[in-house]
Amino acid sequence: MDDGPGTAGASLSTRRTDELCAAALEEHDCPSASVAVAEHGEITFARAYGWADVESRVAATPGTAYALASVTKPFTATAVLLAADERLLQLDAPVPLPAVARRDGHAAPTVRQLLQHRGGLAPHYDFHYGTTGSHRIDADRYTRTHRRPGGAFEYANLGYRLLGQALESATGQSLERFLEERVCGPLGLTSFHLGPFHRSGRAGTSRPSAGTPRAAVRYTADGRAYPERCDSSHPGASMGWATAPEVALFAQSFGSLLRPATAEAASEPHPVHSRLGYGLGWCVSRGGGPVVRSHGGSMGGTAVMTAAVPARGLSVAVLTNSTRKAARDQIVEYVLRTLVPGFEPAQITPALPPSSRTTALPHGSWTGTIRTPDADLPAVVRVLPDSRAELEVAGERAACRTTASDHSDLQGVFPLQLPTADARLNSPLLALDLRGGNGPLTGTARSFKDGDSTGWLGNLLSHRCELSPA
Repeated sequence: MDDGPGTAGASLSTRRTDELCAAALEEHDCPSASVAVAEHGEITFARAYGWADVESRVAATPGTAYALASVTKPFTATAVLLAADERLLQLDAPVPLPAVARRDGHAAPTVRQLLQHRGGLAPHYDFHYGTTGSHRIDADRYTRTHRRPGGAFEYANLGYRLLGQALESATGQSLERFLEERVCGPLGLTSFHLGPFHRSGRAGTSRPSAGTPRAAVRYTADGRAYPERCDSSHPGASMGWATAPEVALFAQSFGSLLRPATAEAASEPHPVHSRLGYGLGWCVSRGGGPVVRSHGGSMGGTAVMTAAVPARGLSVAVLTNSTRKAARDQIVEYVLRTLVPGFEPAQITPALPPSSRTTALPHGSWTGTIRTPDADLPAVVRVLPDSRAELEVAGERAACRTTASDHSDLQGVFPLQLPTADARLNSPLLALDLRGGNGPLTGTARSFKDGDSTGWLGNLLSHRCELSPA
């Protein structure tokens, strides 16, 4: 383990924290974790555990930078809000959509709706590793409104892609430069970087760092190192890097860059579930107990979390370099339960386990299409006995067990790959999420890959699905 500046926070025992973090890393096969606590603008606890680079035996330190995944979103949101304060953007103005989305029949989502994940866009992520391979996913083809903007919460990386593009158009600067000069610079945060790899290079390499922190190597759930480079079409949603102490400081100080009313609006939650809402770039707790403002992130080779308790002037950050989330979650829960009486994990978790039930659809067939960017593919769903269903797409068949939920009449994951160039890249499975009762079924067909036990984490590609009773 490695100490950073400062000692333990007022009620966080160094010895107990060391023991718990070491045990969590061992139990969950996680290479390293960096833990930081800030109180009233000062780092009061900063320690790191395990290996930033397992092969080269480079220990993690509080100065090690980690990939932030979706903890990038609060940084991007702050940049957008700052531009709005300067009247370069308007929160309630529509954001231009790609041409393909303008044919969907919905109004364009506003800046505010995109910040809140209420823009009507479907879930999506795409990652391209290393420098090999010429095929890249064109995210414009997936930036379509699947539902009316302004309605229900649905987490959408593509919304933050649009926000980054809108910011660049309004300011004449790249998102990376605006974040570093206008957000992180005034806050004194020097480790933050937006890009496919950290500018200083990975731990264990000989690349000169010019005084900037080395980055932790990212590892699969079974301990294989990811390539250093990871490109994505949604950098403002996923591609930040920083150290744990600076993430903790950002979580409690970002509002100082904004007008008071704007900073307050960032923490006004639009409901996600009974214990949590989503503001303008932040998850915000609801329903009693201390107000906690937080954001988590995970993707191939990283699982991170930051949380702030404004009434206490307290914030924490826990960064790890494994796809597995379990070590992160165990450490976060320990730190917050210790420092914040009354804290419950539901206050920082946007996705609670869904209420699962047996599908009530009658046995029979539904026919229609899955609308991919390449073509509309003919599809047939056959609801079978014993909570099973068969899916046929473009002549290929697969079956699986199905469930239903409060918001869906049929859910299932089929071992079937769509015959599109994008799906063949790294999305071997197809998940259906359909609603409509006994009449037409509409919803989403999502190509994806389950984890990274083989290869690297794949892509999540959402397509409209429309079926009618046969």
